[in-house]
Amino acid sequence: MSRDLFKRILEEVGRIVIGKKAELKIILASMVAGGHVLLEGVPGVAKTLMAKTLARASGLTFSRIQFTPDLLPTDVLGTYVYNQVSGEFEFRRGPIFSNIVLADEINRASPRTQSAFLEAMQEGQVTLWGRTYPIEKPFIVLATMNPIEMEGVYPLPEAQVDRFMAKVIISYPSREEMLEIIDNFRVIEEFRVEAVAEPSFFLEARERIWDVHVDDNIKRYVIELVEATRRHPYIRLGASPRGVLYTLLLARALALVEGYDYVSPELVKEAARVTLPHRLILKPEARLRGVDEYEVLDEILNKVKPP
Repeated sequence: MSRDLFKRILEEVGRIVIGKKAELKIILASMVAGGHVLLEGVPGVAKTLMAKTLARASGLTFSRIQFTPDLLPTDVLGTYVYNQVSGEFEFRRGPIFSNIVLADEINRASPRTQSAFLEAMQEGQVTLWGRTYPIEKPFIVLATMNPIEMEGVYPLPEAQVDRFMAKVIISYPSREEMLEIIDNFRVIEEFRVEAVAEPSFFLEARERIWDVHVDDNIKRYVIELVEATRRHPYIRLGASPRGVLYTLLLARALALVEGYDYVSPELVKEAARVTLPHRLILKPEARLRGVDEYEVLDEILNKVKPP
């Protein structure tokens, strides 16, 4: 599969979203791999804009769900509506039935709504009143979280956090990027994006992932990295086997996006930095010393020798 189309998608998005090239590449690779992404950042750093622009440039359908404490599962999944003409109940699909779903401030929803969302993320389907409705592929959830506001939020269950392939931190733009944003503000506001791909491209790319070669030594390297998270003195709970699978899968997708036909240790490290930190639960003493998951992972990446 040609790298050119991936490059065109990123270039089209880059006209609207200034900077964030590394973050956009990770999100695009996650879309190729069929993995959901958790976007964490303060308000105003273009999380929603990134999701909308990627969807349009990729030729995928898009829907946005604003999560609030009073949001019900039916507001997300859909509900049955009585048809007076036919005398029967008909299923009216909710906003979850899109290729890319932006779950804005997902941690504001109640645990009941989050659990209903979990089936769609994991199984790619919705079950209501004993009937199952598949969601058309490709299906990717991009969920945003505000890391500083704690009022009126519910912690995400570990089971749901583990379903996200990657967690991407969206930081403030640099001074140079801010100047470019100011100069291009009118273009950003107009938000005109050309669709340079279509859904079938991503379905084909998902199949092509398995053509990317992964050496046995690379597989052992990923396993060693994950096992090291379970032995680290600052970590109470290390990454699960899903962490191994998602790291390798994202590394394959990154190789495809970059135009390689094999996975290198560098690609594994790039993938691990977004697939593993949100799967680690630190001990209280780590927090007391001001150590976070990313520092612990960097230490592990430096300690475990690549093949």
